[in-house]
Amino acid sequence: QVQLVESGGGLVQAGGSLRLSCAASGRTFSTYGMGWFRQAPGKERDIVAAISRGGAITYYADSVKGRFTISRDNAKNTVYLQMNSLKPEDTAVYYCAARGGGYSYRGEDEYDYWGQGTQVTVSS
Repeated sequence: QVQLVESGGGLVQAGGSLRLSCAASGRTFSTYGMGWFRQAPGKERDIVAAISRGGAITYYADSVKGRFTISRDNAKNTVYLQMNSLKPEDTAVYYCAARGGGYSYRGEDEYDYWGQGTQVTVSS
């Protein structure tokens, strides 16, 4: 069982930056692939980025490539999402998720555990 708690969301102007953090409970964090998802009002929850257990493999949705960076610190049981050059269309609730089977860039059904989400709002 893994419990996930996101933080770092907020209101930012277009072009600004935010860093999301997701702290995980338990001693087996390094055995989980991790992902960040987002859900805008009236839309499905989509994957934004994913990272393998050791951090060597990453995946980014086309819409965030070159602007967002996913990373993890297994010693701190934490995964991060650095978001730069934010756009109004990045506005959403952002969720982190853990997958016991390791890295996956597929949809939310692939993931086992979820955080409660953190709101990111980008003003124009």
